[in-house]
Amino acid sequence: MKIISTPHKLSGHITAPGSKSHTIRALLLSAMAEGQSKISNPLQSADCLSAAAALPLLGARVDFGDGSEWTVSGGGKNLHLPSDVVNVGNSGSLLYFLSPICSTFEGTSIFTGDESIRKRPVHHVADVIKQMGADAWLAVPGTRTCPLIVRGKADGKNVVRTEGSISSQYITGMMMAALRLPGGLQIELSDPKETPYLSMTKLWLEEFGASVQMSEDFKKISVKPPLKMSGKDFSIPSDWEGVAFPIIAALLTDSKITINSVDFSGSQGDDKIVEVLRSVGADIAEDKEAATLTVAGGKPLSALSLPDQTLRVPISGFPDAICALAVAACFIEGKTIIEDAAVCRRKETDRISALKTELEKLGAKIEEGPDWMAIYGGRKLHGGKVQSYKDHRIAMAAACLGLALDEGEAIEIEDAECASVSFPGFYELMNGLGCGFKEA
Repeated sequence: MKIISTPHKLSGHITAPGSKSHTIRALLLSAMAEGQSKISNPLQSADCLSAAAALPLLGARVDFGDGSEWTVSGGGKNLHLPSDVVNVGNSGSLLYFLSPICSTFEGTSIFTGDESIRKRPVHHVADVIKQMGADAWLAVPGTRTCPLIVRGKADGKNVVRTEGSISSQYITGMMMAALRLPGGLQIELSDPKETPYLSMTKLWLEEFGASVQMSEDFKKISVKPPLKMSGKDFSIPSDWEGVAFPIIAALLTDSKITINSVDFSGSQGDDKIVEVLRSVGADIAEDKEAATLTVAGGKPLSALSLPDQTLRVPISGFPDAICALAVAACFIEGKTIIEDAAVCRRKETDRISALKTELEKLGAKIEEGPDWMAIYGGRKLHGGKVQSYKDHRIAMAAACLGLALDEGEAIEIEDAECASVSFPGFYELMNGLGCGFKEA
C-alpha cells in the first residue's frame, strides 16, 4: 500500500502501543515457565504475533482473549524441540532470541523468515551456539544468512566470547538459553553496544527468579537459572520506539499534542530521544504522575549554540531511534552527527544508507561513513516518492516528515503497510491527531 503524507497541524491525545521488546521477552519466558502467565497490554504487531505463533511448536499455548490480555500456558519441564520449521516472519528478535534457546534441546531445529530476514546475518549466532556446546550451520553454503540449522544439545560448559557490537539480540538469546542449562552460562563481550536492551533482559530474567550478574561495562555476564520458573502476570509498558514518531510529528509542525501511558520506568533506552531533542530547543514536558508527555511544536530547533554548531548523538544505546532522529535532524539548524551507529546497518535494512538515499530525494544534504551519518539541517525540503524498504521505522519517519513540508507538497511512501510490524494502526491513530494520511 502507498500512503500520501501532506502538511498538517496536529492536536489531541494519542497512546503509543505496548513495547515490542517487552512483549516478545514476556512471551518466550512465559513459554519456558511452569503454569500460566497473563500479559496485559501486549503489542499486537506482526513481530509479536510471529513470536506467539512459535510457542505452540515448543509445547506452550497462547490464548489471545479479547486482545487486551494474552494468557500463556507455559511448557515448563515439558518444553520441547520445535515440532516444525520456525518461520519468524520479519522478526529479528524472535530469530535471535529463540535459536539459542532451541540449542538446549536434543535434536535439530530450522529457522527461516521472510525476504528481509533471509538477508540478515546469522553466522555470529551459529558461532556462539557452537561455543555453548551445540552445533549450528547455514543451510546455503557460502552465505551468512537464514535458513539457520541448529542441532542440540548445548551444555553451557564453555565461556562464550563474542563481539558485543554486532547486536544485543543474540546475546539476549544466550541469556534466555542459560535458564535451561543446569550450570547457567558465562558470557564475555568485546565492545558491547545496545546495552539498555541487555539491562532489560536482566530485569526480565530476574523477574523469573534467575541470578544475573552483569559488569558495569557489560563485558561480563553470568546467568544462573532458578530452581523453578513459575508463570507471572505482567503489564507491558508503552513502546518508546513508537512514542518517537508522534513526538517528531508535533515538533516539526506548529502543533501541540499529548502522548498518554508513557513508560518512565527507565527500562527502555529509547527514552533518550527526549533528552537529545530538548538539547536543541524542543518543548517536551513530562508528567510522570500522569504518565504523559506534552509536545509543543512551532519553536525553532537549533544546534547553533552547541560546540562546533553540531549536535552529536551516539546512538548505539538506542539505535531504533535513528529513523525518527534523522528526519528531525533535517529541521535542526546546524549539523547533526549520528555516530556509533554501525548496528543500524544490520537492522531490517541498512538504515544509514536507506535514510541517506531517501532523504536526499527530498532535498536533504547527508554524508555517511561506516558507523555514522551527518545531516545538514535547515535546508528547504520538498515532496517526492520514497521507498520504505519494507522497514516499519523508515515508513513512519517518512510519513512524519511529510507533515512538515510547505503547503502543496506531498510525500508518497511505498510499502507503507510495514508500519504494522511495530505500530499497528499507526496511520489511523495519527489521523486522530489530524495528520490526514491517505492511502494512494
